[in-house]
Amino acid sequence: MQRTPTQPPPNPHAAAAGAYAQNAQATTSDPREIEARALLKAVQKMIDLQKRWDTHTAEELDDTLRFNRQIWMMFVDTAMSDNSAERTDSLRSNITNLGAYIFKRTIDILADPKKEKLDILIDINREIAAGLMKKPESEAAPEK
Repeated sequence: MQRTPTQPPPNPHAAAAGAYAQNAQATTSDPREIEARALLKAVQKMIDLQKRWDTHTAEELDDTLRFNRQIWMMFVDTAMSDNSAERTDSLRSNITNLGAYIFKRTIDILADPKKEKLDILIDINREIAAGLMKKPESEAAPEK
């Protein structure tokens, strides 16, 4: 399919987010759990890297940070493109601001690698994963 000159190029991140969403729906009834697991996998990769800090390669650092960055790119792209009622402007803004912080911190780590700099990324991912694992109030079982 050819694009017309006025058509913008396809957004690869949006395409990845769409494919992710379709896969999440096909493999689980709870995409929030998949998102949480992806964040926790990134946490584990960063912790493993910290444990081997004195022997890791630059490529391993780049791969670990790229994995985390891709997760956050998906979150940011979804936040920017999802105008559904449950994603308020405030929530979308918070996600994009947090994503921007993650990207800035990643560049800082790549520019001046120190294992303790990974701690904030680990903490953020853990906190967001914990929030995703909680059932939203609208899905919680009614109290008797």
